[in-house]
Amino acid sequence: MAIGGAGDDGLVVSFGEMLIDFVPTVSGVSLAEAPGFIKAPGGAPANVAIAVARLGGRAAFMGKLGDDEFGRMLAGILRENGVSDDGVTFDAGARTALAFVTLRANGEREFMFYRNPSADMLLTPAELNLELIRRATVFHYGSISLITDPCRSAHLKALEVAKEAGVLLSYDPNLRLPLWTSAAAAKEQIMSVWDLADVIKISDVELEFLTGKDSMEDEVALTLWRPSLKLLLVTLGERGCKYYTKDFRGAVDAFIVEQVDTTGAGDAFVGALLCKLVDDLSILQDEKRLREALRFANASGAITTTKKGAIPALPSLTEALALVETS
Repeated sequence: MAIGGAGDDGLVVSFGEMLIDFVPTVSGVSLAEAPGFIKAPGGAPANVAIAVARLGGRAAFMGKLGDDEFGRMLAGILRENGVSDDGVTFDAGARTALAFVTLRANGEREFMFYRNPSADMLLTPAELNLELIRRATVFHYGSISLITDPCRSAHLKALEVAKEAGVLLSYDPNLRLPLWTSAAAAKEQIMSVWDLADVIKISDVELEFLTGKDSMEDEVALTLWRPSLKLLLVTLGERGCKYYTKDFRGAVDAFIVEQVDTTGAGDAFVGALLCKLVDDLSILQDEKRLREALRFANASGAITTTKKGAIPALPSLTEALALVETS
């Protein structure tokens, strides 16, 4: 079947979790040492949807929030950023997920999650807006929604419906080991939907986790290649990204910027790439145009690192194009 949903032109539907990140008011301390916290909206799939909308694309978010002040606030943030909340449901019996996140003095991020269970984990297959999925050109998802039922069943149902409708499937595992019962469980579930995806983006850390090899060489990345894939991407932070298709492979350099906070950079990268793909999926067969799209994605990710937080730092189309044109 031809790739691309039958309905809305260029719609990216992003599925998964949206939550509140609590970020310390002081940098370089552990969570226990932090004197106070600022609340920031987050969740990788929601960040991707907002990144798409900021760059002028059409996006919808699909997931479940608590029917509480935080949940209503997050739904409002989606709407304020031009993202459709037609796929959002609310749970009166569970709270919106919370995460406390800090960048320690050694540069490592530390996470503490409050999800036992949070509303996003309780999304059921019956609550899915299937028509929204069928109208999409791209359906984007992560792996956190695979951790537990009923959300896992909802995720698998959504993938099945998207695949049947000929929608391009975009996967960013977004590994968060503290949420899983074990590293083995994380790897097993992340790989359980691997073969369904058309486009997969992983980070260098995820490459090492999934392959067990501390190497960024092509032959290591290609152990994750599947014939069903159209594009495999490995993001390397300030070293740019690598790309692999069945016909060609290569690397695109990063933009050098003054980094403040890397939160959301990968989501900005994905959102920017999806903006280009929904305009013309044939980019996937044209190396020159794919490299241009990845340069745009690298610029969007770079800009996001120059400000604190994820959603507040996501660039506008004007900002992203300005960096591409001046570098």
